[in-house]
Amino acid sequence: MIQIELFPLLFRFLLGGSAVAASTLAAKAFGGRIGGVFAAFPAVYLAAILSLGLDSSGQELLLLSEQVSKGALVGMLADIACALAASSLILKYGWKSGLARALLIWAVLAPAIYFAWFGF
Repeated sequence: MIQIELFPLLFRFLLGGSAVAASTLAAKAFGGRIGGVFAAFPAVYLAAILSLGLDSSGQELLLLSEQVSKGALVGMLADIACALAASSLILKYGWKSGLARALLIWAVLAPAIYFAWFGF
């Protein structure tokens, strides 16, 4: 059975939610480009690494941190492709269809990058 700890879950929720709120506030105050910079803040990655420290220690913590970091790099590379695709697809197809297409590109690229880098 899966054991879920409440504190690490709330920590992740607060960090992620704070990043979204900061991105929205920055976009309203300084424009969409600055808001986009904040939108790319790796809140999920940061929460994952910090919460590993709550659950692990020593060599296990180092190994898990390395694995999460390598996985995050794959996701971030796919994020870059998604953002580039969204910037043109949204203009071409509208925000709903363009965003859906850009997310589909992410969904295809993330596993492709992962398997190309790490193998099956």
